Amino acid sequence: MHMLKSLCVFCGSQSGSDPAYAAAAEELGSLLARRGIRLIYGGGNIGLMGVAADAVLAHGGDVTGVIPESLLRRELAHTGVQDMRVVVSMHTRKALMAELSQGFVALPGGLGTFEELCEILTWGQLHFHTKPVALLNVRGYYDPLIQMLDRAVSEQFMRQENRELLFVANSVAELMAYFDRHAGPSLDDPDAIHELT
Repeated sequence: MHMLKSLCVFCGSQSGSDPAYAAAAEELGSLLARRGIRLIYGGGNIGLMGVAADAVLAHGGDVTGVIPESLLRRELAHTGVQDMRVVVSMHTRKALMAELSQGFVALPGGLGTFEELCEILTWGQLHFHTKPVALLNVRGYYDPLIQMLDRAVSEQFMRQENRELLFVANSVAELMAYFDRHAGPSLDDPDAIHELT
């Protein structure tokens, strides 16, 4: 079994209306730090991204941020993150985050989070990686998305085996138990991800 050493977190650049969202990001970040798991994330200092990174750093953990130059110029980069990788585009950003991570989780977020989650699931469906992917379904935020995925299966636009690429956790404890069981190795073929960029 591979011990999880790095986890990519996709999450909102807003904090959302329910304090439970930020609380979940903080709980996850502090747990990653205590367990020596590096946070790989989009490099921002705002919203749930900032909350998660702050929690890891506050508990002495390691954080790698990956941010495009255009966002860095808008002063959205987290200045407390020592390992900040500046890249040329969003495509490069996602490829590098995928390469550095042994697993992926989406917390509540908007279009960017949805897109990152769907893309990493698509890469899994295409066998570009075999790393575990999960949702942290805080307060049922992702219930409509889960229903949509199930609808895609029932309407025969998605195979059940590909639906099962996504694990749904309702708590941080359930999430980490899943990654403990399914921690992936490094990318089977790192070049496969770069071919998509």
